[in-house]
Amino acid sequence: MNEQLQKLINNLIQIEHVSTTLYLAMSAYMANQNYTGMASWLRLQSEEERTHMLTLIDYLTDKDGIVEIQELPAQPKEFGTPLDTFKKVLSHEQFVTNSYRQAYNYALQNDPQTALIIQDFLREQIDEEAQAKTIVDRLTLAGDNPAAILVLDQELGQRKAAPAAGG
Repeated sequence: MNEQLQKLINNLIQIEHVSTTLYLAMSAYMANQNYTGMASWLRLQSEEERTHMLTLIDYLTDKDGIVEIQELPAQPKEFGTPLDTFKKVLSHEQFVTNSYRQAYNYALQNDPQTALIIQDFLREQIDEEAQAKTIVDRLTLAGDNPAAILVLDQELGQRKAAPAAGG
């Protein structure tokens, strides 16, 4: 594996690692605000991002690459209203998509096998962004109506963990 590709994969590992801690911090904040459904949704999102990180680590080690686990930035303690929080989720997912897109474009030219792995993540990002956008749209619709926000909180609490990838 060339050095540039290894750097790109390590960068994606770092992004997923940061995503894990960001969503965990958001989950704790929402739980503290008594939005238990949103807290649960964000906790599951954190776990999903951790799975992505581990998949990338396994891929890099399988290709005899060197994994570099970097320092994590501290995460905020507060995220504002539920709408503010999920706008941050959407923005973050758009950043993640863009990062994968850039890595894919490079890999496509230099290592088609790695491009296939990254393409799987890019495909999943369609759903990640769509979910976040739907939540933002519904929270926007709810406005300042506490009953509507609580109904959405309850609905988000129904999310189940994604089934483990078999193999």
